[in-house]
Amino acid sequence: MANTQLFQSLKGKFLPQANAANFEGAPAYAMSPRHQLAQYAATGCLNATYYASAEAQLETVLELCKEVDAHFVAQTAVYCRERGYMKDMPALLTATLAGKGSPELSRTFKRVINNGKMLRNFVQIMRSGAVGRKSLGTRPKKLVQAWLNNASEKDLLSAAVGNAPSLADVVKMVHPKPAEAWREAFFAWLIGKAYDPQALPPLVKAFEAYKADRSQPLPNVPFQMLTALELSDQAWAQIARQSGWQMLRMNLNTFARHGVYALPGMTACIAEKLRDAEAIAKAMVFPYQLMAAYAAANKEIPMEISEALQDAMEIALNNVPEIAGKVVVCPDVSGSMHSSATGYRGSATSAVRCIDVAALMAAAMLRKNPDTLVLPFENDVVACNVNPRDSVMTNASKLASIGGGGTNCSAPLAQLNKNKAKADLVIFVSDNESWVDAKRGGATATMREWNIFKQRNPNARLACIDITPYSTTQAVERADILNIGGFSDDIFQIVADFAAGQLSSAHWVGEIQSIVI
Repeated sequence: MANTQLFQSLKGKFLPQANAANFEGAPAYAMSPRHQLAQYAATGCLNATYYASAEAQLETVLELCKEVDAHFVAQTAVYCRERGYMKDMPALLTATLAGKGSPELSRTFKRVINNGKMLRNFVQIMRSGAVGRKSLGTRPKKLVQAWLNNASEKDLLSAAVGNAPSLADVVKMVHPKPAEAWREAFFAWLIGKAYDPQALPPLVKAFEAYKADRSQPLPNVPFQMLTALELSDQAWAQIARQSGWQMLRMNLNTFARHGVYALPGMTACIAEKLRDAEAIAKAMVFPYQLMAAYAAANKEIPMEISEALQDAMEIALNNVPEIAGKVVVCPDVSGSMHSSATGYRGSATSAVRCIDVAALMAAAMLRKNPDTLVLPFENDVVACNVNPRDSVMTNASKLASIGGGGTNCSAPLAQLNKNKAKADLVIFVSDNESWVDAKRGGATATMREWNIFKQRNPNARLACIDITPYSTTQAVERADILNIGGFSDDIFQIVADFAAGQLSSAHWVGEIQSIVI
């Protein structure tokens, strides 16, 4: 009879050897430089995380930008802005192209720097010296001038909200030469120089008129320009009616403080705006931002508004695809996942944790694929009853309320193997900092368990979604294993394409490389 122990050990020898260590010092697999850059760009907000400081992240990204070619840097910047909805990282990558004098700079700038906030981010990074210079340089200066000379009045006013640098600082740096009289008057008004009041554009003219006489109509300007003024409840209601979707989401408690919901029809008006599918899509909202708004809603906010946020969540996740076959989702609920999803930013730190994002992704997949098996894990798999008929928000809250132990990424696979379970797609949502299952030498425990699982499910695929800016994984990239990073709903479609065998052999990196610059 064959020696079963011998042949079982031989199987393990053919698995890829771990070639790196994660932040816990446990065996892991290093991603390629391109994959690392994509991972940092799609998840990093340049703030301190559970394992890495903001400075360490910045240093890593800059080193990776030196290792990979400028064209891929440009593709990553565009992907992370257009499909990943990121802000700081795409601006940083665009700035590195400026620092290199890359020919891709102009085309990348036009796609990444698509609003005033992104413009100020870009200028701030360039002036900081982070990419090797403290001046903008000729080409970047011309690109900034072109943005200023082509932006609409509304875009310029939105850009004027914020500091470090302010839009006024940017104008003083680059000295735009506008062709229109209204733009020339606007820039003069912005930086405090003499201007012709009659030449001011309509919104600024209305704003100045309102400051001088409160009987004038409330101007449709960013509400931050109005908050220094004493406003009536009716004026706050008008602000709510005029506001964009993201601004509305972020100020629900503010409207409660100013009595807006008590005014006739305003609760229904705000709820309707929150449920507007077109506005949700245009706002490029992260699903977790809706969870944050729902969690932050205080007792003064009407139930109709909370219900509208739940409706908005369902709409935001409309494009979560149905996946053929049996799906298993494994959200990481360990201690490290309780850190802020966007990193530590002092008093501005987001209340949304990595565990909330993982729970939300699992709940969204369950909602669209009701037969999905959900296996949350920490030291081991944690029991949690979730109902596919419950709302995404309800199931996400259940999952996010459990866990807190160490990280054992192999635990769900070990349980599936113990139960001799069948599945076509297994999805992990984790930070990949597995250490409870660490062993010296050879493959990671996750790869060992996946190897056993594959013997029973030869066509199964494993998708590892990482929501942290780190550079190792527990499952090495290969034909049946996808490693992908990010928060946006674009992740779900890529996972679905992978499950259907529709991704190129380069998987996620291949998706980025397909972007035409």
